[in-house]
Amino acid sequence: MKQLTEQDIRASFVNCSKGEAKRLAVPRDLADRPWDDLDFLGWRDLGAPDRSYIVAEQGDQLVGVALRFPAQQRGFLQRSMCSLCLTTHPGNGVSLMTARRAGEAGRQNNSVGVYICTDLACSLYVRGVKSPDPGGRMEESLSVEEQIERTRTKLSDFVGKVLV
Repeated sequence: MKQLTEQDIRASFVNCSKGEAKRLAVPRDLADRPWDDLDFLGWRDLGAPDRSYIVAEQGDQLVGVALRFPAQQRGFLQRSMCSLCLTTHPGNGVSLMTARRAGEAGRQNNSVGVYICTDLACSLYVRGVKSPDPGGRMEESLSVEEQIERTRTKLSDFVGKVLV
């Protein structure tokens, strides 16, 4: 992914108002992000613990999506799998994140959801840059490049549902 600026990020949001996009907390460490290893920029809002954001390239367009997830989550003994990168995590490591749809559908409170790594580090898990808990990545017959493409496709499908 190409390196993004705060202005790029704020202008990309499709499922919130311009005022909301202007007020949301953008990461302060943009210069330090491992851009070459990212398929999307994802972060949690530390000031609003039920909010997260992703910004991804969708074709030649940059698309930002505001996400919400429940503060109360599952028990710590259960493992769940991220539907984007297929990494498993115990307890709260995977969350059902929901996004209000863009446009008229969003104004009617329609939303879509995806089970995703709570820390939004899918790109790093797939590439082996970040390690999940033991047993978090299954051994696959796909190459890393094929796993990256699968993750990108699943992300693109989710973003496409937000845009519809």
